[in-house]
Amino acid sequence: MADVNKSTDGPEPYSPVGFDFTLLPDHANDFVDEDHFAAFAKALAAPENSPSTEDLTAPPPEQTFITALNDWRPVHQRVKRRKKSKAAPQRGKDETREGFVYVLLKWPLLLVVLGWLLFLSIAYVFTRLYIYLYEHWITWRGTRQKLRHRLQHARSYDEWIKGAKELDTYLGNDRWKEKAEYAYYDSKTIARVHQQMVRLRQKAESEEDGGRGANGGQGQHPAIEDLRALLEACVKNNFVGFENPRLYSETYYGTKDLVQNFVDEAETSLSFLLRTTQLDADNKRALFKHLGSNFGRTALCLSGGATFAYYHFGVAKALMDARLLPEVITGTSGGALVAALLCTRTDDELKRVLVPALAHRITACHEGILTWSKRWWKTGARFDSVDWAKKCAWMTRGSMTFKEAYQRTGRILNVSCVPSDPHSPTILANYITAPDCVVWSAVLASAAVPGILNPVVLMKKNKDGSLSPYSFGHKWKDGSLRTDIPLKALNLHFNVRFSIVSQVNPHINIFFFSSRGSVGRPVTHRRGRGWRGGFLGSATEQYLKLDLNKWLKVLRHLELLPRPLGQDWSELWLQRFSGTITIWPKSIPSDFVYILSDPTPQRLARMIHVGQQSAFPKLKFIANRSKLEYVIQEGRRKYRPRGTRDGDIINALSEEDLRSLLKRTRSDGPDGGAPYPASGSESSSSAGPSRPSSPVNLPLGFTFSRKKKHALADIMATPDKQLDAPDSPSLSKRLSGWWSAMSPQATAHSTAINSPRSQPRSRILPYQHDRPNSMFEFRPTGDMSIQGTGRKQSRVLDDDSDDDDETQGNSRRGQQHEGGMFGDVDAGAEDVGDGGEAAEFGDDEEDRDEVQNVGVGLGLEGQAL
Repeated sequence: MADVNKSTDGPEPYSPVGFDFTLLPDHANDFVDEDHFAAFAKALAAPENSPSTEDLTAPPPEQTFITALNDWRPVHQRVKRRKKSKAAPQRGKDETREGFVYVLLKWPLLLVVLGWLLFLSIAYVFTRLYIYLYEHWITWRGTRQKLRHRLQHARSYDEWIKGAKELDTYLGNDRWKEKAEYAYYDSKTIARVHQQMVRLRQKAESEEDGGRGANGGQGQHPAIEDLRALLEACVKNNFVGFENPRLYSETYYGTKDLVQNFVDEAETSLSFLLRTTQLDADNKRALFKHLGSNFGRTALCLSGGATFAYYHFGVAKALMDARLLPEVITGTSGGALVAALLCTRTDDELKRVLVPALAHRITACHEGILTWSKRWWKTGARFDSVDWAKKCAWMTRGSMTFKEAYQRTGRILNVSCVPSDPHSPTILANYITAPDCVVWSAVLASAAVPGILNPVVLMKKNKDGSLSPYSFGHKWKDGSLRTDIPLKALNLHFNVRFSIVSQVNPHINIFFFSSRGSVGRPVTHRRGRGWRGGFLGSATEQYLKLDLNKWLKVLRHLELLPRPLGQDWSELWLQRFSGTITIWPKSIPSDFVYILSDPTPQRLARMIHVGQQSAFPKLKFIANRSKLEYVIQEGRRKYRPRGTRDGDIINALSEEDLRSLLKRTRSDGPDGGAPYPASGSESSSSAGPSRPSSPVNLPLGFTFSRKKKHALADIMATPDKQLDAPDSPSLSKRLSGWWSAMSPQATAHSTAINSPRSQPRSRILPYQHDRPNSMFEFRPTGDMSIQGTGRKQSRVLDDDSDDDDETQGNSRRGQQHEGGMFGDVDAGAEDVGDGGEAAEFGDDEEDRDEVQNVGVGLGLEGQAL
C-alpha cells in the first residue's frame, strides 16, 4: 500500500512554508560556469560538419574575415550589397513525388481533407459537450454529487482514500470487490495459486523454524523448492490478467479482494525467500534474476506541453509522498525539465523543492515582447539558447552528465531528442547510451520547438571538466514532435513493462475519453454497467475520433502536408500518447493564455495541487505493482556479484559466491561427487540428490582434492596470480586439458589464449556464461569446431555486469525508496498497451523511430545509441 504517513511528506502546495524561497535547497547557487556556456555558444555558432569532411573529430576551422580586396584599391569602394540567401527548400527534388496527376490533385485534395477534418473536429466538440451535460444532469445528482465534490477537493492522499471508500460504499462497489468472478482475469487460477502459495509458505516457515536450514544437514526441503517453483511460474507481468487496468476501473479505490490477497501473499512469499536460509546465494541470485526478467520494471513518462508541463510537479509529488516514484524516468520537451529535476535531486531535496516557491527558479521567459520579437525576426526563434541554458543549469545542478546524475540519485534519466534532419531516427539519451552528455543540453534539445527555440548542439563533458560538442556537432530539436512517450526504447534498454504516463499535451487532452471508465474513475451510470453519456454518445465519440485518425493518416501517407519551418508535423497526432496508466491533469482555459510564460508561485501552487489530485486515483494500482517489484529488485541487489569489473574472475566473485562454487565443484573424479549443473533449470535449483544429473561428466583436469584447499583469503589476496598447487591445477590449465581432449584446433586456440601476451585478462576465459549459478556450460564432445564454440559463448558472470553501476548509484540514496534497478534487456520489445486506459491517435505499426535510435552513433568515443 502507498505510504500515507504525512511525516514523510514535504510542505503542502498551499502551506505558507511552501512559498518561502529561502527554504529551497541551493536557492542562492545558480550553478553557472561561464566557460561551459561559452563553449556552448561557440558550438552553436560553428557550421555543422558535413559527412564529406575528412576528419569529423577535428574542430571546425576558424572563419577568416576579409576587409578589402587589395591594398591599392580605394578603401571606400562601393560594393554591391549581397542579397540575402534564400531559405533552403522545404523538400528536396528526390523527396517530391512526380507525376501529372499528383501535381494536379495535391492541393485540391489537401483542401478537401482539411475541410472534412474541420467538420469532424467541430462535431467531436459538440459530442463531448453532449456527454458532459448528460453526465451532470442524469448521473451526478444528490448525495452522489456531494461525495464526489468532497473527493475532488481532498488535499492529501489519506483524505482522498477516506472519500473514495465512502463513495464506493454508497454506490455498492464493495459487493463487486467481494465477488471473485470477473471476465477480465482468470479468477479460478488466481484462487488456486493463492491457496497453494499460502500452504507452501507456511510449511516452509515451519521447516525453517525447526532448524532445517541450508547448513542444517538434512539436505532436501520440498516445501521451499515447490514455493520457489510456484513463484517463478506466477510472478510475471500481468499473470492471467491480475494487473489488468480494468480490475481497478470498477471502483474508486482498490480492486477485487482476491486480487489484493494474491498480491499481498506474493509479496510475503518473496520476502520469505529473500531471507530464508534453506536456499543458497546462487539459487537466490538465479531466482530473482529470472523474476526480474519476467516481471519487468516501472517507468514514469512525462510528456511535453510547454508550460502545461508544470502539472508534472504535482504528479511527481504525489508519487514521491507515497514512496512510489519509479527509478526509470523519461521526459520530453517540457517534461524533460521536470525529469531532470527529479533525477538530479535526492529524495530529501525533492521534498523541499516540489513547492510553489520553485516558481522563483523558473524564469526562462523573463524577456519583454520587444526583445523577443526582434530576436524572432532575426533568427526565427523567440528565445535565446544560451540564456535558456543558463536558466536550466539550476534545474540540473550545473553541467551534470547523465551518468553523474544516476550516480548521485540512483534514478535513471531518459530524454527524447529529434535530429534536425527530418529523416534521421530519434534518440533516447540516458546513462547507458550517452553517459558523458550534459543534461541541460539534452533538455534544451528536447524543448527546441521550431519557431520557439532553434535546434541546439548536444554537449559532452571531457575528463578535464571542459565541454565540447557531442555527436559531431549535429543539432537536435523537440522530441515531442515524434516520440513523446518512448515506450519501446524504454523496454529495450531497461525492460520496462509497466508505464505511468503523465500526459499534459493540450492538443491531445481533448481527445482523451474512456467510455468504460479508467483506473480509479469508474463509470457511475447504471452503477458501472453502462457507457459514459449512454451508448449512443460513446459510440458517436468513438466513430468521430477514429475517422479523424484515418484522415490524418491519409494526409501523411499521401504526402499532402507542407512542411512549415522545415518540420513534418503529422506526428503530433499520429504517435502513442498513453501507457499502462495514463494521468491527465485537468487544465483550465487560462493555461493557454500563459502557455509561454513563467508561472507565479500562486499559479504553480494550483498546478501542483491539481497534479496531485489527478494521481491519487492511480496510486493503489501503482502500489500493488511496486510491492512485488521492490522485493524482486532488492533480491537482485543483495545477491548480485560484488567487486571490480576488470574481467578477473576472482575479483568478480563475492566471498559467498566463491565458497558455493568451490563446494559444488569439489570432487575426486567423474563419479565422486554431485554433478555439475549444466542447464538453466538446474542452475536455479538447490543442490541435492534429487537434482537431475549433468548430461556430461566433469571435464578433464577438473578434479579437486579434499585434502589440501587454498584459503579464501589467499585467493582474494592474489587475484592476478593463477593457483599452481599440484592437487588443484589452475583454471587455464584445466581449460587447456579439457579442450585438448576435444580437438587439436581447440588445443592450439587454448594455448594462444593462455599466452600472457596474447590478450588482456578479461579475455582469458573462452567460455563465458550468463547464468548466475554455474560458471560454464559443458556440452558432449563431438563436432566442436572453434566456430561452433564461439556461437555458444556469452558472458562470464555478465548476468549482472551492468548492475555494478546501478549498485553504485543506489548506494548514494541513503534512506530513499529503492524500486527496480537494472532489468534484463533481453526480454524483447513487448508492447505494454494501454489496457483501455486512454484514447489515442498513435500509429502502432509505424513506431519505427523508437527502435531505430539504438543504432544511432551519438558520441565521438563510440557510444552507440
